[in-house]
Amino acid sequence: MAAYQLLGWGEGVERVEVPVQMPRGREVLVEVHAVGLCHSDLFVMGCEEGVLPYDLPLTLGHEVAGRVLAVGEDADGTLVGEAGVVHGVWSCGECHNCLRGLDNYCVALEGRVGCGLGHDGGLAHYVLLPDGRHFVPAQDVPPTSLAPLADAGLTAYHAIRQHGDALVADSVALVIGVGGLGHLAVQILRATTSSRVVAVDARPEACALAATLGAHHTATSVGEALAQLAAGTGVTGVDVVLDFVGSDVTMRLGADALTPGGRLVVVGGARGSIAVGKGMTLPLGWQVSAPFWGSRDDLVAVVELAEKGLLNPVVEVVPFGAVPEAYTRLRDGGITGRLVAVRDAALVQVEELRKEDGS
Repeated sequence: MAAYQLLGWGEGVERVEVPVQMPRGREVLVEVHAVGLCHSDLFVMGCEEGVLPYDLPLTLGHEVAGRVLAVGEDADGTLVGEAGVVHGVWSCGECHNCLRGLDNYCVALEGRVGCGLGHDGGLAHYVLLPDGRHFVPAQDVPPTSLAPLADAGLTAYHAIRQHGDALVADSVALVIGVGGLGHLAVQILRATTSSRVVAVDARPEACALAATLGAHHTATSVGEALAQLAAGTGVTGVDVVLDFVGSDVTMRLGADALTPGGRLVVVGGARGSIAVGKGMTLPLGWQVSAPFWGSRDDLVAVVELAEKGLLNPVVEVVPFGAVPEAYTRLRDGGITGRLVAVRDAALVQVEELRKEDGS
């Protein structure tokens, strides 16, 4: 099969031919239909040797939607034929955190998170999962919409759910960065909380998207957004900041926007930092957190939102053969929503013909 692999640190992906591994034991083989392209992929490609505990070559792709093609002898046979999405955190299922439903914080991961992040992922025609529990079935959601839910939707949902107790009544949530994750966060906030949603992005087109998705206020700067909030409601600070950039600048702006008792939630991976401590510049009762991805239960909830029509990723579909060029565009910036790669149409047509004639 064709796959896009990272062959050397600091390099781009290359299209190669690799063997299809058939499932054994509890393993599940998924026919890939769509794969989201993520900034995390760019981070992995850009790392120097020794930064990540990954072995090369490595097939990337951690936002994967498809159909179960085959399962091992110890796996759940009813999964065969099911369409759905892959939970990319390949946890042990047995540790202290896994048993509490915190499998995204599995203590056994040791840096090799899972699909496309330490283990071969879904930028290929097929992906082999170590266990059937890493597959979440979905009904009536196109694979191009399902794929981004595996990370962009899941990560946003997990970050919001963790702070659900602060997102009640007339609370205010500030979303910084209306990109692949942020545009889904706006929808999740509107669908699952009563908060007034304020969205900030330097790009006017991203602000326009946030407004169409239900944000109450949008602006190209945090200062402008807070002025709008104060003029419209009299409220001068926000209860929860969801920073989907995570730079020094956005973290500081987010912290300054908090009301007493407010929470700064850093989701973005721009590798910024902020000094915190009692008696410093943060308001009384501050909280700062950095949630990671999301649990399988969170992904089930995200899929349910999509099945109900409450969560609709904005995607740009690119052909499988154009993945390297798509990563270049992602690196250059300016992408609104999520880039999703689909298998080459010619290959899909050939396989459908084979299924029809039984060959």
